[in-house]
Amino acid sequence: MEYSIQELSRLSGVTTRALRWYDHIGLLKPSRVAESGYRYYGPAEVDRLQDILFYRALGVELARIRECLDDPSFDRTAALRSHLAALEGERARLDALIRSVRDTIRCEERKEIMSDEQKFEALKQQVLTRYEQVYGKEAREKYGDDMVGAAQSALRNLTVEQYREWTGLGQEIQARLEAAVRAGLSPEGEEGEAITALHRRWLTITGNRYEPDKHRGIAELYVDDPRFTAYYDKAVPGCARFLRDAVVCWAK
Repeated sequence: MEYSIQELSRLSGVTTRALRWYDHIGLLKPSRVAESGYRYYGPAEVDRLQDILFYRALGVELARIRECLDDPSFDRTAALRSHLAALEGERARLDALIRSVRDTIRCEERKEIMSDEQKFEALKQQVLTRYEQVYGKEAREKYGDDMVGAAQSALRNLTVEQYREWTGLGQEIQARLEAAVRAGLSPEGEEGEAITALHRRWLTITGNRYEPDKHRGIAELYVDDPRFTAYYDKAVPGCARFLRDAVVCWAK
């Protein structure tokens, strides 16, 4: 079946203006352009648009989406499984947060005191659930059940103060990455070194032994895996690459 640009717009909810822009940047070309100049899209283009929308829902920038879809090794089924895992992880995160809010409301209504440990236990479990849903299978295949289990146990055993520091470090790293990219700083400069030190502390706050090679390997994932890239680039594109380059330069 073939669709005109107006028909595809109605079908997908994507504006004709956006479809024209996708054509302009080489993200989604029509299957043919009639002599009248009208664009027409076939089944392959419909599938590609669906893939684009899945990536956009995860916050991946358009240039990165085009790189993924144009990669000769792109596996659509594998990508769909990855999208599903990410969406299920987000649902699990929201479910855990909803439970935490409900428990807090219940304590407020009953004039009960919720301990700091109870407050943060739900948040820690939320983080663990999300990462298990999104990255658990790959992490276990790469590092083994014992290492993944040890990492989860270390996070679960963080004190309230350690958990606050861990989340605060994550927020500081993100803010400094965005500021550095906006300012056009070099990852090999002083700010890149400072961000690498913060990231090292973020990785080892659970008591993990620091290994520079492993640090660099983790940083490589931030540009190799679109899910990590989308997380760091959610506000300012280029943050994931800046962090990777900084860690490659400064991890010692």
